[in-house]
Amino acid sequence: MKVAILGYGTVGSGVFEVLNKNKDIIMKKAGIELETAYVLDLRDFPGDPVEKVLTHDVNDILNDPDVKVVAEVMGGVGAALKFTRAALEAGKSVCTSNKELVATHGSELMKIAQEHGCRYLFEASVGGGIPLIRPIMTALDGDDIIHMKSILNGTTNYILTRMSEAGAGFEEALGEAQKKGYAEADPTADVEGHDAMRKTAILASILEGKYVSCDDVHTEGISAITVTDFKYARRLHAGVKLLSVISRENGKITAMVAPFLVREDNELYGVKGVKNASLICGNAVGDIMFYGSGAGKLPTASAVVADMSEAARCMAGRSDVRQVPAWTEEHANVVSYEESKNASLIRVAAADEKEARKAFGDIREVAPSDGEFAFITPVMSEKDFKKAAAGLKIIGRIRTDFHD
Repeated sequence: MKVAILGYGTVGSGVFEVLNKNKDIIMKKAGIELETAYVLDLRDFPGDPVEKVLTHDVNDILNDPDVKVVAEVMGGVGAALKFTRAALEAGKSVCTSNKELVATHGSELMKIAQEHGCRYLFEASVGGGIPLIRPIMTALDGDDIIHMKSILNGTTNYILTRMSEAGAGFEEALGEAQKKGYAEADPTADVEGHDAMRKTAILASILEGKYVSCDDVHTEGISAITVTDFKYARRLHAGVKLLSVISRENGKITAMVAPFLVREDNELYGVKGVKNASLICGNAVGDIMFYGSGAGKLPTASAVVADMSEAARCMAGRSDVRQVPAWTEEHANVVSYEESKNASLIRVAAADEKEARKAFGDIREVAPSDGEFAFITPVMSEKDFKKAAAGLKIIGRIRTDFHD
């Protein structure tokens, strides 16, 4: 079966490599040989093996009836959206790692795929090489997933790991991440939580079966985290992680991305460096965790190729599985951020201790540092926290994943 790749960047070149390197393995598992007929890119690649199949015109792919499966690894929502729509409308299945496109237009694209007898698959859009979306939709289909806590961005996890283990400040740790290629020259999407927000919106939509938009996900990044925060974390036998937190109850869902204190007895505490992980709690299965490489050329390409293999089996009639939208276009019943409840580690000046105790009542004091007074609040809604903190000069706040 002929397949095509839209984009020959990091992930696109990885997909091309995996399709060639694992050709026999894919054939053995899928029962179908996947032949890369076209790779679309505006650039030329002299001396690269891709030259033999390189095209600059997407119509070469769209107008070839033998191309049944397309990998979209361009990124963005401009040309990627236009080309994906056209491919699906031509009856070609599309497999993607494009989290931005899935988060904003996924319901529309799944509907188009269903109408044209093909599939829109996006395992690689969340968690890179970690099988996450398919297990949630298949292996855990009999469970009601109550909550999900995840580390979904390797860049921020690397930065926080370096701040914890090496005592590096945020800017120093960010610089290391950029030198190693873990962070972009403009790291805003990562360090301000936007990347994790898109992935959270996708996961929340899947769990609820209805559309959760990026605007529904309250998002905070890690740029305000300091070395002092880690001093307090160690006293609490905890670390600092940028978490995606999704909770479901009584037909309502909450979704947030923010820094959290994660205690040593939590499985997510040991997730370090650029690794990703997701801790899922189902009402029947209990707690289970997925862990691995959440990004990178080959891990992400592996997930894209797995989707291509599944789509190929479907297109060849070797599987009767058709596109079942992971969520509908109907908006989920998302609880207002102000109603979500957490305990938090709060830092104020030592001189403000009396006011802090008066404002928050039953607090747990943490050993002081550098003329500060630090404490953990009771579990309270964001609305109530805002009221209590209104008259205080708060130096820092980090929510906790524990309440005692």
